[in-house]
This record gives sequence, C-alpha cells and structure tokens, in this order.
Amino acid sequence: MTSRRPTSLALRLFVLAAVWSLIALAIAYAVLISSYRTSAERAFGDILDLHLFNVVAAIQQDEVGQIYGNPQLGDPRFESFHSGWYWQAIRLGERDQVIVSPSLANGRLRLFNLEEQPFDESFQRVMDIEGPTGEALRAVEQLVLFDSTGDRLAFAVAGDLGLVEADIARFRNRLLTVFAILAAGILAITMLQVRLGLRPLRSVEQSLLAIREGRAEKLDGAYPREIAPLTSELNALIETNAKTVERARTHVGNLAHALKTPLSVVTNEARAEGSPLGDKVVEQAGLMRHQIDYYLDRARVAAAGGLVTTVTDVAPLAETFGRAMTKIYQDRGISLDIEIEDGARFQGEKQDLEELFGNLVDNAFKWANARVRLSCRRIDANDIEGGDIEGGDIEGGDRPMLEIIVEDDGPGLTAEERKEAMRRGRRLDESQPGSGLGLSIVRDLTDLYNGAFELAASPLGGLRAILRLPAA
Repeated sequence: MTSRRPTSLALRLFVLAAVWSLIALAIAYAVLISSYRTSAERAFGDILDLHLFNVVAAIQQDEVGQIYGNPQLGDPRFESFHSGWYWQAIRLGERDQVIVSPSLANGRLRLFNLEEQPFDESFQRVMDIEGPTGEALRAVEQLVLFDSTGDRLAFAVAGDLGLVEADIARFRNRLLTVFAILAAGILAITMLQVRLGLRPLRSVEQSLLAIREGRAEKLDGAYPREIAPLTSELNALIETNAKTVERARTHVGNLAHALKTPLSVVTNEARAEGSPLGDKVVEQAGLMRHQIDYYLDRARVAAAGGLVTTVTDVAPLAETFGRAMTKIYQDRGISLDIEIEDGARFQGEKQDLEELFGNLVDNAFKWANARVRLSCRRIDANDIEGGDIEGGDIEGGDRPMLEIIVEDDGPGLTAEERKEAMRRGRRLDESQPGSGLGLSIVRDLTDLYNGAFELAASPLGGLRAILRLPAA
C-alpha cells in the first residue's frame, strides 16, 4: 500500500495566501460595483427630479382650465425624435388634456396604473417602463393639485436607463482590468514571499544533504531565529552521534586486541604441540577468530547505523578486490568482468563495503568454473522487481539504491539450498575452506543499512548474489 505524498509547505502557504487574496478582491469588486451602481442611479434620479421640477414650473393653466407651456430644460435630447428622453403633462378629469415633449411626437409614456403602483405620501412615484421604441426608461411622475381650479395634473419625465447601465458596464470593465492586474501582482508577490520565506529551510536541506554525503560535518551559517533552535538541535544530534560512533569504534578496537592476542598465543602453542588435540585447538581457535570478527563487525556498524555521513566510491573498491581475487585464484584461470555505473557511490562506511565485497567476491571465485561477473548500478527503490528472488522488502521509501550483483558460472544452489546458505555458520560443502559466516555477515550488514540481500539463479549458470544498499 503506497502512502500519500505529503503536500508541499510552500504550496500550502501559497494556496492559502492566494485564495484569501482572491476572495478579498472578489468581495471588494462586488462592494465597489454595488456602490457605484447606487451612486449612478442616485445621480440619474437627481437629474430626472431636476427636469421634473422645471416641467412643473413651466406648465401654466388659463382661466378656462386649459394647460399650456413650453418647458426649456436645456437638454436637446428632449427635442430629438425618440431620443430616449421625454416629458409629458396631463390634466386629469372628465376630458384629459396632454402636452408632451417633441421627442414623444404626440405619443404618450406608458406609465403604470395606480393599482400597479400608487403614489407615495409626497404624491410621487418612480418606475421602470418601456419607451416608444422598446428601450428601457426610468420615469418619475408627480401629481399636482391646482388650488385655483381644483384640477389635478400629472407631470412625468423619463430618461434612457441604458445610459446608466452603459456607464456601470464601463466602470465594471475598468475595475476588472485593474483588479486582474492587482491579482496577478498579489500572486507574484505571494509566490516571491513564500520562496524567500522558505529559503532558510532549503539551505538547511542542502546542508543536511552535504552532511549525508560526507561533504560537511555540521550545519553552518546564520539562520533566522524561528529555525535557529532546530539547526542547533540537529548539530547537537550530529555531534552526539559522532561521539557515539567514535566511542564504539574505540571499544571495538580494544576488544579486538584483547581477544585476538590470547587467541594467537593459544594457536601458536597448539601448532607447536603437533598432536591431534593441538590440530583441533587450532581449528576451533580459527572458528573463534571468525566469530569474533563477525560480532565485532555487527557492533561497529550498529553503532554507526544511526546517522551515516560517509560516502564510498564503488568503482575503486571493486577494481581493488578484482585484482586481489584474480591474483589469489590465478592458478584456476578465472576471468572477472566488472561493470560499475559511473558515479556509483555507497552511503556508508568504506570498511563495511570492503567486508561485503570480500565475502561475495571471494565466495564467487571459490565456486566459479571459469567466469565471475561483478556489476553495480543505481536504481530507485520503487523500480525493484521481485522476480524469482527470495528476500524481504526494502525499507527507506523512495530513496535511491545501489544494486550490486556478484554471480558466477559454478554449480549454483537450489531454492532450498539458497535459504539454507543464509543461516549463520551453515556450510553446504565442507570441501571449501571457511567458517560458514560469510553470507550471514553480508545479510546482517545489509540489514543494518536497511538494504536487502538476496540469492537467485544466475544466467551464467551458477549463483547470483544481489545486494541493494543506500546510494549517495
């Protein structure tokens, strides 16, 4: 089951800031549009009220009740035919009398009846109506009572509402342009702010990578006070780990000298004895020496396993072992093919890789008929395929790995024999020298690096040892 990849901290900060900024801009846009619409409609209403006042002031009534007058509103649109700006004056009664602006051309405004919209307390009403040519109009109507005659007169002025909408549309377009530029600027500044704000964390990442690859020993440089405690604790942890490793190596060296010297004395005395008992003592002392080496290697690597900061180049070490093994087994005429990918580097101690190479390459030369092949390549942990290989899962997630393969054209092992060979101290053939600890040492060293060691059938016909270790 694959775990979900964690979301980027930079992406979280950017999305949060961007979403909030865009929401704030959208709210500001809506508020500004609404405010501008209210202001534009209020100004349009004030113009209509002013024209209505002038129409009411210009219309007169004679002694017989007839109305007359020619309002001069100072706007030529009232004089233009169907211009969208109109006024009218109607005497209400048994026989209506109507005076209209030249723009109406003897027509009338189609106002709402009183049932649809009555007058307010000031005998005025405002309505949106349809003009003579179907255009949208806003009309203001005023009811006036003449005291001298008792007649009621209805005065109305209407203006083209499309002018207001066009004005609002122009403002909306300008506002959209400004806000789009503002949004782009805010997003760019937010991205820059996040990148600059997280730059110290990227510096910490690069410093840790340098430590992991062996190019540095601690986190150097000045960091902001928010992450300074983190870098201080990391440096303290690295220092503590280094002291622990050094202390463990010292103890391992002391123990090796303390045990190997008495063993050498016992071995020399047993050889000098020259009896069957002496031969047995020499044999068992050799086995004890291999056991000591095995457990000392485990203790040394376990102490260093907490934080590995050493990097080892694979190619030079492989060449060295290749020359040594070829010289040791030169009487058998075994050829060695070495294929090391350029730049292959092991994330671990050199002596550990020497121990791994020593056991695997030596074992391959012991059992090979004529050919041994050593190869190394860099792979991703997710690309590893199990195939017919016996072994467990590799820990460590998506980190890069080194795949080291040592194979020979010898007799090989069956699947059951391969499992048996992995047991500590188990030897399937007593005809070859050794303690039987080689493969189990390889397995345990690999486990300490969270790698994998597996045995399979080789295309060459013999045994194939597959070693996967962390790559630098």
